[in-house]
Amino acid sequence: MTQISILGCGWLGLPLAKKLIEKGNSVNGSTTSETKLPVLKDLGIHPFLVILESESISENSIDFLAESEILIIDIPPKLRAVNPDSEKKVFVEKIKTLIPFIEKSTVKKVLFVSSTSVYSDDNDLITEETNPNPDTESGKQLLLAEKILQENPNFETTILRFGGLIGKDRHPVKFLAGKENLENPDAPVNLVHLNDCIGIIEEIIYQSKWNDVFNAAAPFHPTRQEYYTQKAKEQKLILPKFSSEKSNIRKTISSEKVETILNYKFRLENY
Repeated sequence: MTQISILGCGWLGLPLAKKLIEKGNSVNGSTTSETKLPVLKDLGIHPFLVILESESISENSIDFLAESEILIIDIPPKLRAVNPDSEKKVFVEKIKTLIPFIEKSTVKKVLFVSSTSVYSDDNDLITEETNPNPDTESGKQLLLAEKILQENPNFETTILRFGGLIGKDRHPVKFLAGKENLENPDAPVNLVHLNDCIGIIEEIIYQSKWNDVFNAAAPFHPTRQEYYTQKAKEQKLILPKFSSEKSNIRKTISSEKVETILNYKFRLENY
């Protein structure tokens, strides 16, 4: 049995915790909502209320990390909290605040859930060897956070960069349905389903693939117009209408490393 702490039991972290417990692991899970604590407990997760800020973290973070060998960091940047007049890197500062507590704990392995937004839209085929050059503020902060964790000698860090997250209750077509003049009709989609997210994380843990970087998006890249039009038809939604203007975005995430090194097979029926 492995003791694992998951910082952020949200859309991904909660079902991930459930799966890891089913496989015989013990899981400490954090939430920022007091009302969610009994939900975690009922699922067999050891619940902790952990509030991570730029300059502070909840005192019980020590107990949250206690006796765990592995820490999974799965918290969004939430950059809407950034003061436009400040250059302060809020998300990066949160990671810096967390690190001393990791160093003092039993944690020796860290899995950081990042995003393929660390790569520029100007790139074509993207592999783990592609030089990250983020276009967005969230991508820039994620990349800085990655480097801070990777460069720390007190624990081994693996970076997992997910494409667009989808699942049974989460799909972009619901927000695009009925909209008009949508941009980038010919840009390829780079999506990863919740089930694959969990499966890939499991393989990293069970195969002990640390000090590494993995990109994860299903090997399925139709254009935005093709994919979302078809999904709207399948879900009987109002069809989205795309601009006739071609885009120069050819960003295609390769998951060959996940498929070869981890020997992972994407469940394409979910897409």
